[in-house]
Amino acid sequence: MPWLQIKINTTPERSEPYEDLLLSAGCAAVTFEDTEDQPIFEPDLGTTPLWSNTTITGLFAAEHNLEETLKFINQGHDQLFPNLPAPSIRAEILEDKDWEREWMDNYHPMQFGSRLWVCPSWKETPDPSAVNLMLDPGLAFGTGTHPTTALCLEWLDKQTLDNEFVIDYGCGSGILGIAALLLGANKAIGVDIDPQALQATKDNLLRNQLPDDILHVYLPENTPQQPADTLVANILAGPLVQLAPTLSSLIKDNGRLCLSGLLSPQENEIREAYSTWFDLDPIAEKEGWIRVTGTKRS
Repeated sequence: MPWLQIKINTTPERSEPYEDLLLSAGCAAVTFEDTEDQPIFEPDLGTTPLWSNTTITGLFAAEHNLEETLKFINQGHDQLFPNLPAPSIRAEILEDKDWEREWMDNYHPMQFGSRLWVCPSWKETPDPSAVNLMLDPGLAFGTGTHPTTALCLEWLDKQTLDNEFVIDYGCGSGILGIAALLLGANKAIGVDIDPQALQATKDNLLRNQLPDDILHVYLPENTPQQPADTLVANILAGPLVQLAPTLSSLIKDNGRLCLSGLLSPQENEIREAYSTWFDLDPIAEKEGWIRVTGTKRS
């Protein structure tokens, strides 16, 4: 069925009262979004900062009485903020869709580098002779559509991984670790804090008809202390800085490191964190995101 959306443009300090008004009016869900494309990068743990201009959306059943709801919201505003002008409010009908099907229909095979393709598991491969990674991410991050994943896949495609041991730290869907195996590595592990990611990684391993004993998955505290030839970590700058000693200990001397999940302004912070152990290469950049790679010194 279609849905009725009511959108309120407001500020962070008024967001919670308006959220309460929408819930009191009978909405099924409330979401917050940025009105003016103002990014918030890696907020502190335990905080949920909002943008200086925030749009709050209340989702109602289509048969909901719009006139009565708008009246209720305006009356609530007058009581809560009697000396302030009423906010900008707009209403629209949201078309009913099978959103999972919509996403599946728009997720297409993608090429990374000269050898590697990432293909949705429900579509045919465009080049059967290529290295084809069949993927269904499930609830985990990592499809190849995000620039940081693409940067890592393009880097892996250029490496000689034959018979190597690879660690995919923050594995998500398992896309990087499985790509490494398909490109020649003979052993990999995936590490993630999310059990759903570990399950998605195992599912995608089988989806690619790879033996289940060449990639094992672990929560971070259970990670084996066996150094790898190559380690890839597509996470965020904050965790990557904190994990620098841990990740460096998981790489052999002369082993390779590939980091992403990083924005251009975060380059110096990452270089400072890893230059103790690694000779770092010039960055690669895509759509404002960067990849930092390097070789561990003996």
